[in-house]
Amino acid sequence: MWTKRYSINRRQFLMKSALFGSTLGFAPLIAAKLKKVEQPDILEKVTSAMLSMQRASWEHGVAAQAMLETGNDKMVYLMAKEAVLRQLEDGRFSVVYSDNGNTDPGCVGEAVLRAYQRYGDDELKTGIDKMLKYFLNKAPRAEDGTLFHTLDSPEIWSDSFFMCPPFLTACGKYKEALAQIDGIRKVLWNQYHKLFSHRWHCVDKKFINHRFWGGGNGWAAASFCRILKMLPEEMKSEKNRLAGYLQELLDGCLPNMRKDGLFHDYINEPETFVETNLAQMLAYSIFRAVKGGWLPESYLKSAEKMRTAAYAQIDENGYVTGVCGAPYFETPGRSTEGQAFFYSWKPPIGI
Repeated sequence: MWTKRYSINRRQFLMKSALFGSTLGFAPLIAAKLKKVEQPDILEKVTSAMLSMQRASWEHGVAAQAMLETGNDKMVYLMAKEAVLRQLEDGRFSVVYSDNGNTDPGCVGEAVLRAYQRYGDDELKTGIDKMLKYFLNKAPRAEDGTLFHTLDSPEIWSDSFFMCPPFLTACGKYKEALAQIDGIRKVLWNQYHKLFSHRWHCVDKKFINHRFWGGGNGWAAASFCRILKMLPEEMKSEKNRLAGYLQELLDGCLPNMRKDGLFHDYINEPETFVETNLAQMLAYSIFRAVKGGWLPESYLKSAEKMRTAAYAQIDENGYVTGVCGAPYFETPGRSTEGQAFFYSWKPPIGI
């Protein structure tokens, strides 16, 4: 998957309008739609579609995370075993033949760790240690220590928020995880728009892509709420700072929400296509952050609206349609992450 074209273009790299409305007259239609899609057969279809997809390292990771957060321990264990089977000597998880990702292989890290804690499989522990050693000692990075997103270019991407810091946090490397968050934020955060640009070149000191890609901002929001859950209570000031990052980002995203509850692929560019997964990712983040006490309940109305919009995008095969699509992420289509964030409407097991 990591062809030259893909490394350049990965981001250069569910309710339809008829069902959505602000008036009470649409409430029965909304309720009927939600009741329909929440049936077990729909969940089974979404899962089957997700597990049928190809497995780049971040795809394997986000799928395993979805299984973890819905309490499917057996599937988490099986996916963790596969991540270790496909681990390179340098420590990177889930590499299928070739992978230009520097941080993407860490996406599955928390799932592997939780599987080890649940089942005590020493093979998983060895894999965790190798992945952690890679991030701490081997992975290419900028002068300030911020990890590059890819191996072939000294770039920082917004995707990396989700790929590495949650794993570091799960392993108890709290300061390093927050240092990565701050390093990425330092170069990609736009204070005026309260959104993240997508790609920064650390040597040329310029943006490869300054635009505000929805998926990249979604990865950031989802990462922040996962890390907030795992930071210890004694790190109260750090938790407050991270919660502030999350709220600022939501305040930048939500004014750009369409009337139908979805967003454009580039958040503030209405000429780009309508995209489904950012709505799922932000709903995921809001539900968890409100549940954890890190965000005011006033955000729930927006989360419910986005959830309803995304539900209506599920087709008869269980695909969440209209997401920024694999493999080149330039057009609407299907993706593993689009399937994985379907599970994110309610707070996960244990939160």
